[in-house]
Parts: sequence; structure tokens; C-alpha cells
Amino acid sequence: MDEIERKRPTSHDIGMVLDSLSVEELQERIALLDTEIVRLRAAIDAKGNSRKAAEAAFKF
Repeated sequence: MDEIERKRPTSHDIGMVLDSLSVEELQERIALLDTEIVRLRAAIDAKGNSRKAAEAAFKF
């Protein structure tokens, strides 16, 4: 029988215990979080651009 592969989480919980993760898994978590940071910054930029457009539209 083949060795059962451990399921890898596709998310990361802030503050979770990291003791059981390998270096490879930790690097995967960092990549996942880096991608999420880029996504969050893009959302902030989009909201800022929407606000600037609204402010410009209401200035006389």
C-alpha cells in the first residue's frame, strides 16, 4: 500500500502552530501570503481610485 500523503492546506491561519510544517511548506505559506498581500494592496488602490474619482466629480 502506498504511503498516505498528508493533505496540504490551501490557506494559512494567522497565529497557527508552525512546528509540524516542513521548510518547503513554510516557503509555500510565504508565497501564499505574498500573493494575498498583492491582492489586498490592489483592492486598497482600487478603493482609493474610486474615492478620488468621486471627490473630483463633486468638486465645483
